[in-house]
Amino acid sequence: MNSTLIQMSLLMACGVVWRIVKPGNLGAEYTRQVLTSFVYYLLLPAMVLEVLWASELGTRSLQFMLLGLCTILLGMLFTFMLGHVFKLENKRLGAIILAAVPNVTYLGLPVLEQTFGHWARSVAIQIDLFSAAPLVFTLGIMVARHYGESDNNSAKFSLSFLNAPPFWAAALAIAFNLTGLTPPLWLTGVLQKLSSAVVPLMLFSLGLALNWRAVSRQNIPYVLPIVLIKLLLMPLFATLLISFLPMEGSYKAAAVLDLAMPSMVLGVVFCDRYQLDSALYAMTVTVTTALSLLTLPLWHHFLIHEFIK
Repeated sequence: MNSTLIQMSLLMACGVVWRIVKPGNLGAEYTRQVLTSFVYYLLLPAMVLEVLWASELGTRSLQFMLLGLCTILLGMLFTFMLGHVFKLENKRLGAIILAAVPNVTYLGLPVLEQTFGHWARSVAIQIDLFSAAPLVFTLGIMVARHYGESDNNSAKFSLSFLNAPPFWAAALAIAFNLTGLTPPLWLTGVLQKLSSAVVPLMLFSLGLALNWRAVSRQNIPYVLPIVLIKLLLMPLFATLLISFLPMEGSYKAAAVLDLAMPSMVLGVVFCDRYQLDSALYAMTVTVTTALSLLTLPLWHHFLIHEFIK
């Protein structure tokens, strides 16, 4: 696990260095937008199609969905309660509620693949497509609109995930999987080559998104409770919940570790669009991502002992 995190940290560090140096006068935000669009519209759908087509879909998929929905909803509920206890203004409250959603794909997928093997990609993809992404594009946008400022395209934007390439790829993969259709070798080869580029580009893009200038003293009192909820409470709840589900130990460990990831980067887009506290959200992403490099090995050690032994 430590070796895996060192490798991924170096890839993220490349993105951080790019943000500072700006090779070819290409800024971090522009570069990240191009790379994430490339991954989102081509590489990730290819991986989704490859992985879900060959995955065992059924009861376990429903269990991943239940686990993801319950854990993320609990995190959002606790941040909501926290905000009301400290009487946060709406723009800050909306930002920290969104920050409860873990980065199950852009960081979770490479961590799970490198830690457990290629089979674990299916765990991250199913948790994302069946629970995290639907929650983000429905309840998450409702939260952003309520605590921020909505626009005329909000309703259309809240349903945009239905037209997202990864969801169409997932629908095709599930249909092919359930009908027992076998992919031709040439197609498998193409999908595998496209999929192989997902992990390094995801990690590099994540590094581009980390901005230490967003870290400020005035936001520390708001970020620290979120760190406890994201990196401790949510994976602890997921561990308790999954212990009641009839699932193999390796899948339990991978699923909980995926939900122990730091805050998702995508929330910055929602904060900007609905005029929430983007600086607070950016600091939350940066701090939770940095601290996750310490907490993820601890959770991995605990989960291996608890479920695999």
